[in-house]
Amino acid sequence: MARGTEFTSRAILRWAGQNAIPWHYIGPGKPQQNAFIESFNGSLRDELLNEEIFDTLDDALRKLALWRYDYNTVRPHSSLGKNTGRSAPDA
Repeated sequence: MARGTEFTSRAILRWAGQNAIPWHYIGPGKPQQNAFIESFNGSLRDELLNEEIFDTLDDALRKLALWRYDYNTVRPHSSLGKNTGRSAPDA
């Protein structure tokens, strides 16, 4: 039996409700309402998914781990004043 997005959505909504996690819907065609995740998704697509060929699941997991490390600790982020995750000034 196929499990389409409608089944996945119901499962996530049920899980969120059971765990008291608020759920917010984004208007159709309004990616600016979720700018942080849209920016992350764009970076993931441009810097990893469009650039790599994955030979196996293990290969994909390894390349994703390397990209994630770079994304979180090496590259500068505008939200951190163009600092890296390591060099962000103390609050």
